[in-house]
Amino acid sequence: MIEYLLAGFALLIVILLNFLESHLGIIFQLFHKADADSPRNGGELVAAVLKEHGVKYLFTLCGGHISPVLVASEKCGIRVVDVRHEVTSVFAADAVARLSGTVGVAIVTAGPGLTNTITAVKNAQMAESPVLLMGGAAANLLKGRGALQDIDQMSLFKPLCKYCGTIKRVRDIVPTVRKALAIAQSGTPGPVFVELPIDTLYSYQSVQKEVGGGGGGPKKGLVNNILSWYLNNYVSNMFAGAFDSQDVTPLPVDLPLATESQVQSAIEIVSRAKKPVLVLGSQATLPPVPADQIRSSLETMGIPCFLGGMSRGMLGRNSDIHIRQKRRDALREADVVVLAGAVPDFRLNYGRHLSRKSKIIAVNRNKEQLYKNTDAFWKPSLAVQADVGSFLLSLQKGLKDFKCDEEWVKSLKAKDQEKEDSNRKKAAEPVNKYLNPLQVLYHVESTLDDNSILVADGGDFVGSAAYIVRPRGPMRWLDPGAFGTLGVGGGFALGAKLVRPDAEVWIMYGDGSLGYSVAEFDTFTRHKCPVIAVVGNDACWTQIVREQEPMLGSRVGCDLAFCDYDTVARGYGGYGLKLCGEEGEDVLKTLQSAQKLCKEGQPVLVNCLIGRTNFRDGSISV
Repeated sequence: MIEYLLAGFALLIVILLNFLESHLGIIFQLFHKADADSPRNGGELVAAVLKEHGVKYLFTLCGGHISPVLVASEKCGIRVVDVRHEVTSVFAADAVARLSGTVGVAIVTAGPGLTNTITAVKNAQMAESPVLLMGGAAANLLKGRGALQDIDQMSLFKPLCKYCGTIKRVRDIVPTVRKALAIAQSGTPGPVFVELPIDTLYSYQSVQKEVGGGGGGPKKGLVNNILSWYLNNYVSNMFAGAFDSQDVTPLPVDLPLATESQVQSAIEIVSRAKKPVLVLGSQATLPPVPADQIRSSLETMGIPCFLGGMSRGMLGRNSDIHIRQKRRDALREADVVVLAGAVPDFRLNYGRHLSRKSKIIAVNRNKEQLYKNTDAFWKPSLAVQADVGSFLLSLQKGLKDFKCDEEWVKSLKAKDQEKEDSNRKKAAEPVNKYLNPLQVLYHVESTLDDNSILVADGGDFVGSAAYIVRPRGPMRWLDPGAFGTLGVGGGFALGAKLVRPDAEVWIMYGDGSLGYSVAEFDTFTRHKCPVIAVVGNDACWTQIVREQEPMLGSRVGCDLAFCDYDTVARGYGGYGLKLCGEEGEDVLKTLQSAQKLCKEGQPVLVNCLIGRTNFRDGSISV
């Protein structure tokens, strides 16, 4: 009986000690004291971790919850770039992640500041971009008590992010941010979220003053004494060991690689192919393999390639093996198809574009994407959950002297050219008024410098641009990805220009999508990030009305106005040009003028009033 009593007593002691430690930090404070006189704050720890991880840009829209992080980041050499809408901060971080191969980082204030980012975070998740979003929050002590902008932020971001962490004590900042940065890049890359309550970011004196645990003289009564002790202990525990030396260097990143047997199986399938086709998706551009090495491997194999997402431009402007048109026909005729990061979702008609007679090799870091729709319309002969770039290099090395049949490549290229010729004829046709949008895009194509980066933000006009305007090389095309998000233009262009300051950044805007981020012309001006925006202005949500009106007999909600967007750009400090097809107007010279102004440091918007064609009849809008 005594043994049971002793065991029960010991258990109570353990429970009590656990409570005292987890809730009050009593034991930890015995060995790690809080320095009440230190002026340091948690923002300095956030900045130190970011700096050590090679973060060069921190995108934000300021707020009192996060000021210590912004100030500390600037002091340690991280460039703080403030934008006009929180969603832009995450889009910009996304672009930095894609083009630099590192994690893009944004920080916004609590509540509505964070909810404004949700679309961009979801876009990063679906585009598989490693982005760290940090957000302010109400003090830990005040959560759920009606504090300013206090909501359950963790529940909002858990479905969108690979990892969500909230800071309870200042000493937790370093390990939590390090962990988040590593998870963002591991396996299938994606967004992560770290919540930074305001009492973890400001100094000891500031927090104690707000909490009220240290002033006002002695209070009478047992309850007041207990409350005073609790508040003092809360602040002491918050800062105990806060600035002890901690490792801020990057943690290892997990990279899935194909096994030797998987690579060998792929080699055997491809080596016997008579009509192979490669379909590349955005994952082909992920680190650690440089895009130029992948390009070299593709050219060595000589297999005809269809490029999508970030892989557009992988083979340069003009390549003998890059096929741009009639993908569906090629996939039906191919005997071997390699899906290198490409996913059989709506873009491949859920797998129905793939022939059941073809041998299909699917490679993807994400298991869910790897097997998407295999239960319905297609089956992989070989499914490899691995890094796409590393797999392609191994495949090419194993194939050794393999070279794709030139007649197969020529037949696809001939069909490609037929479609290109048809597009040219379509561009020469008259339209109901103003300019032919295809003609405008062909002029853009002929104007682009070899170092240009293209940002796609729109529906009909941008969908046409994808067929006509050719990226000049790898990592020179940015579009939202599978989510089809409008509004990425301002943020993507900002991130691209910062990462590649010598590049000419062109935004292809629809007039509808321009409305989301035209205010970022102020950001371009203030931060000296000159870009060129070409707006296809047809005063309409054309991609939607093309189906809505004939199917339902109404244009409701689809019509806009031929707004003077060039004037808007000037109002934000940029330069505006206008094209409307008037006699004597020279589209090419106007685009070249925009190019010249941009090189002189001026952000430019070219407002192109365009008519309508049937070029994209039947395109997907739902």
